[in-house]
Amino acid sequence: MPIPILNYSLSTQNQRVNGFESYPGDEQPKVYTTDDVPTASGVDEIIWAAYRQIFSEHQNLRSNINEALESQLRFDQIKVKDLIKGLLLSNAFRDLNYNVNNNYRFVEMCVQRVLGRDIYNEREKYAFSVIIGSKGLENFVDMLLNSDEYMENFGDSTVPYQRRRIIAQRSKGEMPFNLKTPRTSQAFMRKAGMPQLNWAGPVRQFRPQEQAPKAGDPALFLSMVLDVA
Repeated sequence: MPIPILNYSLSTQNQRVNGFESYPGDEQPKVYTTDDVPTASGVDEIIWAAYRQIFSEHQNLRSNINEALESQLRFDQIKVKDLIKGLLLSNAFRDLNYNVNNNYRFVEMCVQRVLGRDIYNEREKYAFSVIIGSKGLENFVDMLLNSDEYMENFGDSTVPYQRRRIIAQRSKGEMPFNLKTPRTSQAFMRKAGMPQLNWAGPVRQFRPQEQAPKAGDPALFLSMVLDVA
């Protein structure tokens, strides 16, 4: 019997920040969609926007290009939603995000990049993590892409974008999702046995060579006393 998704309340600290839809302005995100029958260059922009949204700016590498998906979109054989799904299930995305993080961190990144918002709370993160653990990555991706939230905001033809404004929180170090560096979580690094750069030796004062004590420096007198002792 499959495990159903856990119930969770739709609460978040970001509820105090107006969304783009209710507070338009200069920071309004550009919407990339095939609804207006784009030109060839317009399709190029849509594909670029999809890579930027799913992989973030820090992971836009030449090795991540999927020419098969791009060709299918250009010839109208798939929708933008199918392109997004293909990128999420690609080996490149798995290697850069899924294989190097635990399920909790991976859920956060996918909700940000696919639904265009932060997770509502810890319970939502746990609920989606259970889906990944019990039904697998592909089912989790399908759940996001087929959700009412995704379809109402992006549908089949629009590249996901950040829906929630965070300008009011930038003083606290917040930045758009696409500018955040996707890092391996510390919990996963410890679990995976990756080397931790912790110095367990005695604490000693370090003096760079270019800052060696000169004549008259009290440090010279101190070193002489220590040598005598």
